[in-house]
Amino acid sequence: MKRALLPIALVVAITFVVVATIRDARKTAPPATPAPAGQTLSARVGTSRAELTETVETMTARLKSRPDDGAAVVQLADAYIRLQRVNNDGRAVITAEEHLRAFLKGNPDHYEAQRILAAVLLSQHRFGDAVAQANKVSNLDPRDAWNYGAIGDGYLELGDYERAFAAYDRMGQIQPGPPAYARTSHALEIKGDLPGALEYMKRAADGSWSNDPEAQAWHYVQLGDLLLQQGRLGDARREYEHAAATFANHPLAMVGLAKIKIVDGDLSGARLTLQEQLARVPTPDLAASVGDLLEATGDRMGAEQYFRMAEQIERAAWGNGPAQPQALARFLADHERNLPEAVKLAEQAVVTRRDIFTMDTLAWCYFKAGRLADANKAMVQAQRTGSLDARILYHAAEIQLAMGKAPVARDTLARISAPDAIADVRLARAVKALTARLSS
Repeated sequence: MKRALLPIALVVAITFVVVATIRDARKTAPPATPAPAGQTLSARVGTSRAELTETVETMTARLKSRPDDGAAVVQLADAYIRLQRVNNDGRAVITAEEHLRAFLKGNPDHYEAQRILAAVLLSQHRFGDAVAQANKVSNLDPRDAWNYGAIGDGYLELGDYERAFAAYDRMGQIQPGPPAYARTSHALEIKGDLPGALEYMKRAADGSWSNDPEAQAWHYVQLGDLLLQQGRLGDARREYEHAAATFANHPLAMVGLAKIKIVDGDLSGARLTLQEQLARVPTPDLAASVGDLLEATGDRMGAEQYFRMAEQIERAAWGNGPAQPQALARFLADHERNLPEAVKLAEQAVVTRRDIFTMDTLAWCYFKAGRLADANKAMVQAQRTGSLDARILYHAAEIQLAMGKAPVARDTLARISAPDAIADVRLARAVKALTARLSS
């Protein structure tokens, strides 16, 4: 299974918990920063799907009668950010920005509205804009830890890890707690320290708000993913089940349970789980994963239908926000579809983003297109943090082998923490095939 964007996924998620303190915005995927006062607005109003929908309706109505209600616009933006995460609706954060911009036009000095705007921009993958906004707000209150979390999240996605980690350190110094711990976990994961990442994510989960089920479920899924990377299948299953019980049908929890089925060899069960989720929350990753599972079980015609769906969903999503060319580039390269376009999209992506995952995508596209020297150059950048991401390591090993460096490729592939627990059926089979080639 493809891991979301731990980035944005993580990025948005980690930024989230928030409002009162509003930090939740950024977590379009994960949890966010702490409210200065200690209790977040989100925690007070509830974060189940029904409660979030009710909040949107109530706050929208309130703003119609009271356009200058700052608390209402902040709470509304927070709810939209969370709904984007659980419904995969990119329009939600676009609507949130529209409400915030309209409010700030008449109330330019409203601190909380300015702060959550950074989270909304992160949720839209407008990372440069988000960093600029968060820095602006940070200048107004340098002691507000939330802003450093948003700054770090933006830099992380842009690939400026030195600034990202410095911002996270500053956040933790000012206000230790779940939002800072979750970000530290992600930083350690990127650096290849999986045990350290797991320890900090446990701290974040243990300290999460008990009346914020959406944020709690996100934390449990992160724990599940980290445990799965280390081959601890039973523990990972427990965390995914915990997430699903905490927030019914949370998309990340359901994907996590499908991952367990894949590793267990229950490909049909995994496919059904993902198809059910795809019906609720259509995403290109889900469609591609269903296609991969169908292909793995011999249904190539069925797989092709889902591959086409994945591409259509990805391209259509560009109409609801900034294009994410690296995602489509990776899909095209993985499935060897239109490689010239894949290279073009990957090259377009690295103009603004040079994080390790985007650089890995560029390296893989170059490799598939036969541009070995360019692939190797990009892969050096993809490996610069020491990440143990299985996909990056597999791609690096393929490139090294193609360059005649079999011993190096063997060592690289051996760094994958738990090859038998890779929950992406296409990647798992590729790793096994490469391992066999290197052993012959």
